[in-house]
Amino acid sequence: SLGARRQVINLEAFGFPAPDPIVGPFNTVDARIGLSQPIVDVRALFDARAAGASARAAAAGVKSARELVVLVAVNLYLEAVTAASRIDVVKAQQETADQLAVQARDLKTAGLVAGLDVVRAEVEVQRLRQRRVAADNAFAKSLLHLGRAIGLPPGQVVRLTDPIPYAPLAEVTLEQALADAYAQRPDYVAARERLTAAEAAHRAATSELLPSLRFDADYGTIGQEGGTAHPTYAVAATVRVPVFEGGRTQARRIETNAVIRQRRAELDDLRGRIDVEVREAMLDVTAAAQELTAADATVALATQALTQARDRFAAGVAGNLEVTQAQEALAAASDARLDVLYRHNLAKAALARAVGTAEQAVTAFLGGSK
Repeated sequence: SLGARRQVINLEAFGFPAPDPIVGPFNTVDARIGLSQPIVDVRALFDARAAGASARAAAAGVKSARELVVLVAVNLYLEAVTAASRIDVVKAQQETADQLAVQARDLKTAGLVAGLDVVRAEVEVQRLRQRRVAADNAFAKSLLHLGRAIGLPPGQVVRLTDPIPYAPLAEVTLEQALADAYAQRPDYVAARERLTAAEAAHRAATSELLPSLRFDADYGTIGQEGGTAHPTYAVAATVRVPVFEGGRTQARRIETNAVIRQRRAELDDLRGRIDVEVREAMLDVTAAAQELTAADATVALATQALTQARDRFAAGVAGNLEVTQAQEALAAASDARLDVLYRHNLAKAALARAVGTAEQAVTAFLGGSK
């Protein structure tokens, strides 16, 4: 600090009788450095610990929000790549339908099939064209939603380079998943830190009646002008003993104790919810993997049935109705497989979110490259 004063003092007011007790006016210039440091303050110590735990809880809250963003982005991405894969499936079905329509016309020209078979083949071609339009439209809208979610500028063109991912989930036990969730899931970490902050605040309230020790000192120069200034200093140790603060301290103890009970109840509730979420995610992953195996088998059988139906139609043993039914069965099986693959990937992403590692491990869970 740096200060300059002009003052008049009365010596008698300070206990110095004099014939002329009025001194001044005179100038003083004071340049000084001061230090104030608590030496023993238990309440301040626990208040600092409570504030640190609250800061860590806030940081974990940010990480929890990022985990949710990851899950939303992954869901929209999986919807987009699933829609793109559905377009590829419809394209393949269109090619098959076009070939069957040409085959039906050739057989009709040769007099081997009736005109009804040609009409059925043409109807199937048109039906797949409608499906292609719907699939293209769904894919375009999924790209719009994906771009909006990840913050792309409006109208930005998005091009997906990878097909829908698939990888079997590595062996993860339920016990290990739960242990990882309790150790690193951000919202659980935040709840645990909030409980720690509440406990520290309660200890701070309990410590309010304890004495505190503070050290104060200053050093500087003072004089009527800079050339005549003389060094001065002051050193003091202050002990503060609260005497009449028992009522306020008791009220704060009751309040902080209620907060502790609330934070502990929130932590217990979140622990139970995490247990359910992890178990559900594990069940979903297992069920989706089993469904995917069945869906692959269904697609293989439907493909085989279509091949046999085409051969029978080409040999004149069966009509085009059997081929059309086989085409529809293959289309339904392919769509069902894509839906199951989407659910399988989403279940793995949900498991990563339930465990608390979505941001770090979601690409490994899905089987993509990081």
